[in-house]
Amino acid sequence: MKNINEYNSGMTEHEFFSFLYDKIIIKEVTSFSKLRELAAPVLKDKWTHPVILRAFQMIKRLNWGFFASICPNTHKKLWKEVVIQDRDFPEAGDLKKTLQISNLYVAMLDIHGYTKFCMESRKNLSMMHNLDWAIENEIKRISTQCGAISQRERGDEMVVVAASATDALMVTLCIIDYFGKTDIVGDPDISTKRTGNAEALPPFKISGGITGGNTQSPLIITERGNLAGFLLNSGARLQTRANELSPKESKVMIAKQVMMNYEKENKENKENVCILKQKDAIYFFDTGHIEFKGVMIPTCEVVFDKNERYKEKFAEDLTNLFSSIKENLWEQRIFQDLMELLTRVAQSMPKFSVVPSMPINAMQTVTNESYIQLCRQAMKAYCVSEDYYLAVEYLYYLIEVSEKIHAFDRLILDYLKGITEKYQLLLDAFEKHIDKEVDEKAEQIFGNHYKTWTAAKSGVHIFEKMRGIGRKSKEITKKKNLWLSMLSQNKEKMEFTLYSGKK
Repeated sequence: MKNINEYNSGMTEHEFFSFLYDKIIIKEVTSFSKLRELAAPVLKDKWTHPVILRAFQMIKRLNWGFFASICPNTHKKLWKEVVIQDRDFPEAGDLKKTLQISNLYVAMLDIHGYTKFCMESRKNLSMMHNLDWAIENEIKRISTQCGAISQRERGDEMVVVAASATDALMVTLCIIDYFGKTDIVGDPDISTKRTGNAEALPPFKISGGITGGNTQSPLIITERGNLAGFLLNSGARLQTRANELSPKESKVMIAKQVMMNYEKENKENKENVCILKQKDAIYFFDTGHIEFKGVMIPTCEVVFDKNERYKEKFAEDLTNLFSSIKENLWEQRIFQDLMELLTRVAQSMPKFSVVPSMPINAMQTVTNESYIQLCRQAMKAYCVSEDYYLAVEYLYYLIEVSEKIHAFDRLILDYLKGITEKYQLLLDAFEKHIDKEVDEKAEQIFGNHYKTWTAAKSGVHIFEKMRGIGRKSKEITKKKNLWLSMLSQNKEKMEFTLYSGKK
């Protein structure tokens, strides 16, 4: 049969499917609506319906790309969101091409140490095959059990799409459980325990980024059934940020909208609260706004390691700092909020003891208690003594010490570095004006040492040392007014946001 008009009642299912097969394989028919249109004259005969559904499976497999494995039985929520369901054939339909809907979430996942593992396994290729099998098969199985779909991208990257914030978080943490040999989720209906040859694989850490739940972030499905759009891009950037914050341990960063929708879903659905909520297995740590290619995204870290729940204790202090930065309160509030935050971090985190490269105020080692002392001394230098040189010096001390503390939160360290950079910028401008006044009042400042001052100008080292003395002299009046004046003049340069991703 070359034309549907040649159909006759004596035609077999095999002949009918062969006809449809030819049309599908040459891409004359690429959608279910087109298939229905083609087969319209024969749909009155019920025996053709199973053939139509078989042909639909073929269309799906050849044209739906990322969504080829989706079906209404295993992916009820996703099917509803991404498929235009046929009225007469509820098991079939057409894939939506534009998904500007709130109930869609994208998780981008990356396996730590994948390249290193491949290099170490080059003489034992069976291990690489085991990992490849796990990524291709087990992750798809886990995703399906969570009502999501996944696809492997370049090597060790995975893209997961879910129809709710709860499903997106569940599938991400289940994948972390599988690769890391952990039990964060502990859902008896979702098996994350390795079986067969995969048991021999070492534990792997995962970095993840989840975004979605916002109609302003559209996602499109290309002609080949692949994903494209801002959701995909921002998910990748959040995953990159998670990797920056924790290169060696598993970490998940999410858009704040995901957290809000997760809370809303589990509040509205009281009879079916997810196991994560029941067990209080996760905590959302506000990580402020991060810039991705000109777009500001409010973010959260998903804290699932019980050893990191101490972050709850300084979450409010971090929020205060975010607020001060947003309002550009560089005069005093930002410095004060930063010191209060660092103090609370040192009080909250596990005991540490590090040795700085140079002793700080006779401190040979810095512990939680002495770190708090450094914060208090920095606060005193800035707010009481108005010794801005010393205050900035303390900021650099704190950076050096914080970098040596193994468990120190990377996000806090990033903010400490970024704020220090801005105060250094301000200090440079401040020094130029102070130095000019020192030159003008050198005779009053140095008195009997004025000749030394003039002679010292010929020697840079001595000159700089003397100028340092001059800057701190009581003869230099209205230092605070000058500091605030410099702040006002450099207001635009003092704007501060964390940036992650490609420039």
